[in-house]
Amino acid sequence: MKRNMGNLDRGIRFAVAIVVAALIATGTVSGVLAIVLGVLAAVFLLTSFIGFCPLYAPLGINTRPREQR
Repeated sequence: MKRNMGNLDRGIRFAVAIVVAALIATGTVSGVLAIVLGVLAAVFLLTSFIGFCPLYAPLGINTRPREQR
């Protein structure tokens, strides 16, 4: 599994996951939407930590800077 996410991409995903978690924790978002957003936030956290996005691979997307590849 070769990394295909740059630091900016990883940081944005991490920040979005934290915001979604805060919205769910404060009760601003609830019900089915909270579950869907919670799963999405978990995926964002996981992909930001490992630096690999499975959706990027078949699409040929790589946000890592050229010198780090």
